[in-house]
Amino acid sequence: MQNTLKQIFPNFSNELLSAIEENASEQNFEAGTILMRTGQYIKNTVLILEGKIKIYREGEDGGEFLMYYLHPGQACAISMICTARSEKSQIMAKVVEDVSVMMIPLPLMEKWMMEHRSWYEFVIETYRNRFEEILEVVDNIAFRSTDERLEFYLKRHSKACGCTEVKLSHQEIATELNTSREVVSRLLKKMEQRGLVKLNRNHIELLK
Repeated sequence: MQNTLKQIFPNFSNELLSAIEENASEQNFEAGTILMRTGQYIKNTVLILEGKIKIYREGEDGGEFLMYYLHPGQACAISMICTARSEKSQIMAKVVEDVSVMMIPLPLMEKWMMEHRSWYEFVIETYRNRFEEILEVVDNIAFRSTDERLEFYLKRHSKACGCTEVKLSHQEIATELNTSREVVSRLLKKMEQRGLVKLNRNHIELLK
């Protein structure tokens, strides 16, 4: 396990890797599993070994607002903050692709901040990266029109999966953009006419 961890988290010291192997527990979850709910107390920090997790906010009407995706080698900054301060979660976390994670108990997260420089640097870098990503999302919402937001969303999703195919329904996209399916379908058709995407039965292919 330590060799696997070293490949995924190359900046972790050998001492930290040993501590993770001795104290953390590996768990697997299938796509569709809700790992974290709004209002839930968080008792563990999660390190992603395989798969992908979606972090989002859920509105009172059931609508979703995508914040960011988590990939192997990453952790959720917001859950880290809630864990460290013993606060309830303000976000939802859903497994998008089957995942394997390391569950790190709350007391260890704080202890390792003092004992392991590589863990301290990882936590700070996680905060910084997520902050920058959320700023980008806020700018997108505040200063872009719906068609620009849709294009931004598709490119962001493509970057997250490392592919040119977005396997989401028009309704799923509409939910995350807080608009209607009809608006999304109409804008996608316009994007296809502009040569930006190709609409297929089960996915959207980005061309540019």
